[in-house]
Amino acid sequence: MQDARYAQLVLRRLSKRYGYNIHTQLAHRNMTHLFVAVLLSPQSTDVQTNRTTEKLFRRFRTFRDYADADPKTLRRYLKGMNYYKTKAKHLRESSKMMIERFHGTVPRTLAEMMELPGVGRKVANVVLNEGYGIDEGIAIDTHAGRVARRMGFARSKDPHKIEMALLKTYPQKDWGRVSNTFIELGRDTCKARKKECYRCVLKDICPSSDVRQNTN
Repeated sequence: MQDARYAQLVLRRLSKRYGYNIHTQLAHRNMTHLFVAVLLSPQSTDVQTNRTTEKLFRRFRTFRDYADADPKTLRRYLKGMNYYKTKAKHLRESSKMMIERFHGTVPRTLAEMMELPGVGRKVANVVLNEGYGIDEGIAIDTHAGRVARRMGFARSKDPHKIEMALLKTYPQKDWGRVSNTFIELGRDTCKARKKECYRCVLKDICPSSDVRQNTN
């Protein structure tokens, strides 16, 4: 685990590069849209998810609409996505529980969010941070996990273990920003197939950098 000074230096540089108030790239206009988009996003790109939800949101507007939807119709709307049958099932079941358990409102706690079918820590953390500005954890997707490992914050590939390591490293006030900036770095330069360390803002301090330079 890296020390606190290194962790804060990383966050300052990433925030300066990518912004201090980054938002999800998943298109949404309200909490219903946000929940649905994030629920459907695992194993899919944001572009693919937005392409799907653009049509979906025109047909289904409320959690009641999803809960009462014909399963075959809902699957047809999601067919272009990975695991679309499972996602359609979770969307209907979560919408029913949202109505019956939470009176049609997206809950505001991690524990309640994770009662919903198909909702794990990543989905719950993204919805809470983006929708309510609530940080009970750090959302770890493939980008954030890869960046955390390369920068020495974690060794495991298990998202839960990576999150727990980062929660111990950063104070709660930084949790949302950690997730968002790590994701942006993973998309921009710290890519899975080919790192582009030469243009990374952390190239002189990252232990995995191919072009370590003494530019401090």
